[in-house]
Amino acid sequence: MYKFESFGVMVDMSRNAVMSVDGLKKFMPLLAKMGYNTLLLYTEDTYEVDGEPFFGYMRGRYSKDELKSLDDYAYSLGIELIPCIQTLAHLNATIRWGQFPTDIEDILLVGDERCYALIDHMLASCAECFRSRRIHVGMDEAHQLGRGRYLTQNGYETVDKIMKKHLGRVVEIASKYGFEPMMWSDMFFNRWTNGRYYVDKTEIPHEYIEARPECVTPVYWDYYHTEEKCFDDMIYNHKQFTSDIWFAGGVWTWCGFCPNNEYSLRSMIPAIKSCRRNKVKNVFFTIWGDNGGECSRFAALPALFYLSEYAKGHTDDEKIKAKFKRFTGIDFDEFMALDLPDHVGVPEGSSPRNPAKYMLYSDCFNGFLDGTVKKGIGEEFGAVSRTLAATAKKSRRYGYLFDNLAKLCSALEVKAELGVKTRAAYRSGDRDALRALANYEYSEAIKRVKLFAASNEKQWMLENKPQGFDVQDIRLGGCLRRLESCRHRLLDYVDGKVDSIPELEDELLPFGTKDESIIFNDVLKNMTVGAMYWGV
Repeated sequence: MYKFESFGVMVDMSRNAVMSVDGLKKFMPLLAKMGYNTLLLYTEDTYEVDGEPFFGYMRGRYSKDELKSLDDYAYSLGIELIPCIQTLAHLNATIRWGQFPTDIEDILLVGDERCYALIDHMLASCAECFRSRRIHVGMDEAHQLGRGRYLTQNGYETVDKIMKKHLGRVVEIASKYGFEPMMWSDMFFNRWTNGRYYVDKTEIPHEYIEARPECVTPVYWDYYHTEEKCFDDMIYNHKQFTSDIWFAGGVWTWCGFCPNNEYSLRSMIPAIKSCRRNKVKNVFFTIWGDNGGECSRFAALPALFYLSEYAKGHTDDEKIKAKFKRFTGIDFDEFMALDLPDHVGVPEGSSPRNPAKYMLYSDCFNGFLDGTVKKGIGEEFGAVSRTLAATAKKSRRYGYLFDNLAKLCSALEVKAELGVKTRAAYRSGDRDALRALANYEYSEAIKRVKLFAASNEKQWMLENKPQGFDVQDIRLGGCLRRLESCRHRLLDYVDGKVDSIPELEDELLPFGTKDESIIFNDVLKNMTVGAMYWGV
């Protein structure tokens, strides 16, 4: 049986939820016991860098002492801890302070010496804190590279030439500290494929192959496909750069409060088969935290466990599940039920969606997403809540995960259909129904959202540093304030204090795209149609 040399996990520490040292020291032994021997810490700016006080400022960054402690602990478990940073784009959290020259958006200004001083400081800190001489330098999704300040200063250059220039400098700095760099590979593809990363088996233009320095290992990332051919084709494409590639899959934790372990298995089992067949030596699974880091990393244990067993050549479903129960004390299918809140109302076999997030934050008066809400969906959330609450009582170690999502579903039992009911009662002129909604369902929704907010805080503080939780407070506080505001305006209307509620008189337009897998994962975009992004 083909055995992977490096088999690991990458944990996102850059989307507000920076795992505490204690949290990581609870997580790492589980990884080791499952058979993972590599852990990448994805830290865009959440690590201490000498000489750069604004880098990770007030973001819960790891101190150098904390990183050294984590590295020592990982080493004692047989895990290689690898820094995974950014040296081109995805630096918006630190760029906001105006300390570093930028090209456009969150992209550093290639060629500016201040940028290379910063990168030197980054790698110096990593070299001091990590045993590993492997480092992931990021560089993905710099879609607008060379189109901003760089263009003004240097004129037009093709992206492959700019990347080659920048990579050369980064490699030079990495070599200074003895690092062997790897990087996300999408920027080698999307400039000759009309912006696409995933393409069928093809021959890559020579100039794009040349843009990669020989010492830089490309990392092929793919979280979305479920057919082995897709992985086979992309591995073939990558091996035109070098036979020494890494594969990064995805264990889905980045669509809101819930994991999607089911989709993780549906996509990553074919990926493992393809990597094994194509002799890819190094594999890891990413645990991202897009839009706030709301989902617990421990909620991904079923997928992580199953994939590890599968990678070892164990394919007997019942034996894997029995072993998982011995590992966690919870039945595998019961643990998988953490997925259920985001399966409510979603057709079986669909790509990941997140109704448990967007229905929580969708506005009761301006609910442009209410067209996606099916009648009776509140009852479905209620049934899931009871299922999760029952499991919560069975485990002292993991019960809080189930309790948190049980309370979310309890809130959605009332909240999910509230906007639909409100608009229907208003437009039919049923003031008695509106009064009943205001006096019971709005009040009950407020009560239940408060209970969820408390359980959400408990989960966060058990696993993460407190910095970053202010975002959850602001979001859930806004949700609560909006429920209260809508409630008192309804009462003003039924009591004759106001003549109308203009928002409820707007016609709802059909919402959706041909892409059935659309994910409503941006809180600001799904909680309001207001312009919360605009500056002066």
